[in-house]
Amino acid sequence: MEIKVVIADDEELFRVGIAHIFSRDEGINVVHQAENGEELISYLASADPLPDIVITDIKMPKLNGVEATKIIHKEYPEIGIIALTTYNTKPFIRNMIDVGASAYLVKNSKPSQVIHTVNQVFYNGFYYDKQVMEILNSKYSGTGEHKSHYDADFLTEREAEILELICKQYKTSEIADELYISPRTVEVHRKNLLVKTGVKNIAGLVIFAIQNDLVPPIVIE
Repeated sequence: MEIKVVIADDEELFRVGIAHIFSRDEGINVVHQAENGEELISYLASADPLPDIVITDIKMPKLNGVEATKIIHKEYPEIGIIALTTYNTKPFIRNMIDVGASAYLVKNSKPSQVIHTVNQVFYNGFYYDKQVMEILNSKYSGTGEHKSHYDADFLTEREAEILELICKQYKTSEIADELYISPRTVEVHRKNLLVKTGVKNIAGLVIFAIQNDLVPPIVIE
């Protein structure tokens, strides 16, 4: 299955370079390049079909990556959003994840890491590496600021098991093997969790789970 990708960055040389990296992977197709957030949103408004993944910088003219991500997350929740930027500090990472980014990478990442992230977001709905997960755990877990108001009966035992494995970035097939259930059953529980929590996608589900202490702190090796 081909993954349709849009790249948004005001540096043409960088856009072309990333597109060239993806051109060597038969499973990824760059369908559009935008030089700012405004052009990106305009493209999405008429795109048919929509792309699977948007890769966006944070600092761009006219409409920056943060504001563009807010719009995409609200209007097109089925699109995975990967922040790919030079900024590698906690405030930037937290902000982009909070507004809906499904993954966060810095521009000095290895090409193989970028390709891996695209595949993870496409197949799992999100990809948070060790650094991002540590930031999320430190922001939400064990703090009074975001104390959960959900009781122990909010999730069934099976839902809680599946939610924790989703947060640990297990694929549907891996969850099925771990819990000795069918992949179809896993998908049913995924959909039920989205409905029960009121979030729009799997990335939002992970944030919701960590924020409300529905899973223990997630450690990524």
